[in-house]
Amino acid sequence: MKSDYFDEIDKIIINELVDDGRISYVELAEKVGLSRVAVKDRINNLKNKGVIEKFTVVVNSEKFGKKVSAFFEVDVEPMQLQKVAQNLADNPAVASIYQMTGPSTLHMHVLVEDFKMLETFINDELYSVEGITRVESSVILKRFKSRNGFKL
Repeated sequence: MKSDYFDEIDKIIINELVDDGRISYVELAEKVGLSRVAVKDRINNLKNKGVIEKFTVVVNSEKFGKKVSAFFEVDVEPMQLQKVAQNLADNPAVASIYQMTGPSTLHMHVLVEDFKMLETFINDELYSVEGITRVESSVILKRFKSRNGFKL
């Protein structure tokens, strides 16, 4: 399948970068049969087109002291959606937040140190936000897979 953004070689490069964002241009070049410069140009092209948004590090939150991971479905008054989403996004406990289909719903992932901190977050940081009409939460018991990018 051909895309306007990438070909099969780009697909291999992206998949290798998803596995290891620190792989060298030389190693990538060997895997795809191109020169180091050609691989560097392809990566720069993918970045410029927005296919690769950024390179980052994935931190194991549990080993960093964030032992409790919870997801929230937060319903919001439609006129307050942007304001509420930005307010929550600014909170350091919020790992990610998305607008979902449905009646002005936000899907939020929160990481905190312990259950006391989760209770504090819910009572002091979440319930105090004007415009929220409903909150549902689920605590993660075990992680089987976490998105670090996706394979093409």
